[in-house]
Amino acid sequence: MQHKVNQGTRDGAAVYSPLVLKAYDLWVLGFSNRYAWQCPTRSVLLPFFQQHLSANHLDVGVGTGYYLAHSSFSAKQKIALLDLNRNSLAAASAPIAHLLPLLIQEDILNPNGALGNQKFDSISLFYLLHCLPGNIREKAAQAFELLHQHLTVGGTLYGATILGDHVAHNWLGRRLMRLYNKKGIFGNHDDTLSDLESALTRYFTKVNVRQHGKVALFSAELAN
Repeated sequence: MQHKVNQGTRDGAAVYSPLVLKAYDLWVLGFSNRYAWQCPTRSVLLPFFQQHLSANHLDVGVGTGYYLAHSSFSAKQKIALLDLNRNSLAAASAPIAHLLPLLIQEDILNPNGALGNQKFDSISLFYLLHCLPGNIREKAAQAFELLHQHLTVGGTLYGATILGDHVAHNWLGRRLMRLYNKKGIFGNHDDTLSDLESALTRYFTKVNVRQHGKVALFSAELAN
């Protein structure tokens, strides 16, 4: 299937070449999360990911698949991976190949129906929203409008995203923010906690949004 891709979305995804993905865990999940974004992966993000992980899970914006690779699963585990970048899908699926994950290539802001009628008990979006172009109210609402249709009643959508300039980034964070936004890797200069919460409450109930360091952690349920 040919994908009509938003150019801004393409810019954020294109950086994830096989070479970049090999360094991603060390640079982003190791160094940057601790020292720039002040939200350590092992002590904060990984436990948060595992807390909401279900036996029927969709991971959106998969990166290297670190969080799934470091989680335990039930015997009947079902996993689907959704990303615009084929390299990321290949990298994320490799450590969990024994689970036979379903791979879905899709642009979250310009979907082509690749998810079909599938529904999941949990959906994760870790470090995806800050890579999407545009105002977070709009880009998050677009993503949530699509994904809430694929969440079971009582299911949980959750994730993490790096916040914008208003959170007073440190020296390293400010420089990375400028560089990544200039290159189109990030699109989060104006992303705020309150705007993220507003986008979530349009589609979900039991919305919980909190800040750890310069990162927003969020979870939301789909009610009857």
